Amino acid sequence: MTSSLWVDANVLLRYVTGDPPDMADKVAPIMAQAERGEVTLRVTPVVVAETVWVLLSFYGHSKRQVADTLISVLIAEGVHADDLDILIDALEEMAIANVDFADAHLACTARSRGEAVCSFDGDFKRLAVSLIVPGTEG
Repeated sequence: MTSSLWVDANVLLRYVTGDPPDMADKVAPIMAQAERGEVTLRVTPVVVAETVWVLLSFYGHSKRQVADTLISVLIAEGVHADDLDILIDALEEMAIANVDFADAHLACTARSRGEAVCSFDGDFKRLAVSLIVPGTEG
């Protein structure tokens, strides 16, 4: 029976950045176990959001680099991401529409359910989601 490990952002960050090398070296065997089907690495949307933020703010990666890198991790053998389709769509939309990941994730979640987003943030106009701006509905 395969066991599951809930992966924190710091593990994903070590894996995708290789920084710091001593910690990245410790992550490699866990990733190999996942690839062999010995363990399932579980990833939540909150962990993805934290990872995106660190890659953009601390490491200075572009949104396109972050999207491509994290999508490849999320679809890797042995990795199970909660709401995978929404996460992939949100990462893509973050890069294409040049919006925050949280906004893209919210828009993709609402759209997947046929619902609207309520926000003052104009970025949602670029995300092909029904937008309700408080004070303008009626």
